[in-house]
Amino acid sequence: MTKSSTYLIKGASLLGEREADILIRDGLITEVGADVSSSEADIIDAKGLIALPGLVDLHTHLREPGLEDAETVETGSRAAALGGYTAVFAMANSNPVADTAGVVEQVYELGRKSGWTEVQPIGAVTTGLAGERLSEIGAMAESRAKVRVFSDDGMCVWDPALMRRALEYVKTFNGVVAQHAQEPRLTEGAQMNEGKVSAELGLAGWPAVAEESIIARDVLLAEHVGSRLHICHLSTKGSVEIVRWAKERGIDVTAEATPHHLLLTDELVRTYDPVYKVNPPLRTEEDVMALRQAIADGIIDIIGTDHAPHPTESKDCEWACAANGMTGLEQALSIVQKTLVDTGLISWADVARIMSTKPAEIGLATGQGRPLETGEPANLVLVDPAATRTIDPQAQATKGKNNPYRGLEVPGAVVATFYGGHPVVKDGKLTTPVVHAGN
Repeated sequence: MTKSSTYLIKGASLLGEREADILIRDGLITEVGADVSSSEADIIDAKGLIALPGLVDLHTHLREPGLEDAETVETGSRAAALGGYTAVFAMANSNPVADTAGVVEQVYELGRKSGWTEVQPIGAVTTGLAGERLSEIGAMAESRAKVRVFSDDGMCVWDPALMRRALEYVKTFNGVVAQHAQEPRLTEGAQMNEGKVSAELGLAGWPAVAEESIIARDVLLAEHVGSRLHICHLSTKGSVEIVRWAKERGIDVTAEATPHHLLLTDELVRTYDPVYKVNPPLRTEEDVMALRQAIADGIIDIIGTDHAPHPTESKDCEWACAANGMTGLEQALSIVQKTLVDTGLISWADVARIMSTKPAEIGLATGQGRPLETGEPANLVLVDPAATRTIDPQAQATKGKNNPYRGLEVPGAVVATFYGGHPVVKDGKLTTPVVHAGN
């Protein structure tokens, strides 16, 4: 990484708790305290702004290689930076699938070349996401990308013997399997959450038990093997209780919830607007409230965006034909503020934990999610909690315009994102990317 300039952030509220100045030089935080001065620094007035460690998303779909009409590493990285993220983990369901060392290294290098945020590839658990045999897990782990998170997200590793072998394999290098919990036989032809609304609309339902049964099976497998398990986009009240039980039992399991599952419910499907079609589906108000409380209680560990951009034609069609997925990188922090901070459930320090520190820990992202202290890498975000904005999908950096928050007024705005000590976002706008050595 090239040497950065010197920046002095004046009067920021660290984690919303205490006001301090932050001096950044050559990619590191070199001083934190009151009345910090520097004759060479570019001064940034952060009065009224909250400073957080740069956000880390353990669940992003960047689509490249092969699906560049939906997203690219470049466009997705720009969206991530604008959302306050300094690291994203790119899911494996590209084309070709990221199931070999060659593909994950390609994604890794595209991220370095882009320079807006750190891009860490996630490797597929099974070849081609087909659920039939393990992928080149060892080769991906030993590649330049040093993959430590493996997932067939979009598909469930439904075979228990295969899931066991995957957990055993990743244990050898402290990796983690991130499971998309969906029993396929219980969700054949499913269009939305199974419940009152699906019955009234006559749409095939996706029952909660299809998620919960896989989570129950997999936490027991993880306990048996002694390996790490991560649950992607947990969405039901019952799933919360299973994870709670597993944690009380001492099983090494972590779980994530998405912003859209913290705000939106299956009542929106009554509009038949495909922007609300997602997997797992939008659930009930009871589920939404259970997820919010589970985050406050520490049962759900992190927020993962499940940012899933699609080309217009994949969403501008009949509900039954529409692709699953929503964008969300650029609004995730605002939705978390709206649903969890402004409701009094969690503090800004908790936001740092669930959106930065813990996801970095799960993904073994060295240099990310670090405290805002002297000697630490200068990956951080400045947020204006008093700002309000109305979501316009057409103004997003992501290619995907399938945004479920369109027209919604949300609180908070990212003012600046520092990646490697360089402000890739300043005054809410993209500046210039970081140049890595060898680019």
